[in-house]
Amino acid sequence: MNATVTLGQQGRLVIPAEVRTALGLSPGEQLHLRIVGHSLVLERPQDAVAELRGLATRVPRTRSLVDELLQERRLAAAAGE
Repeated sequence: MNATVTLGQQGRLVIPAEVRTALGLSPGEQLHLRIVGHSLVLERPQDAVAELRGLATRVPRTRSLVDELLQERRLAAAAGE
């Protein structure tokens, strides 16, 4: 679905009804806004959290990011950084 919106005098945008319906958005619901390149992304906070959790599922359970960070720090310390 595509929609075009117009920026109002006070910087406000109105999300078209068909978009709100398709996404299940309700009046008063908070949305998180982030900039990706030259684009704005609006998302519900719970959707952003779900996306982050999805990224973590790609890391094998046998991999320890904490151990990797500690190893990097130890190597940097040994090199005198």
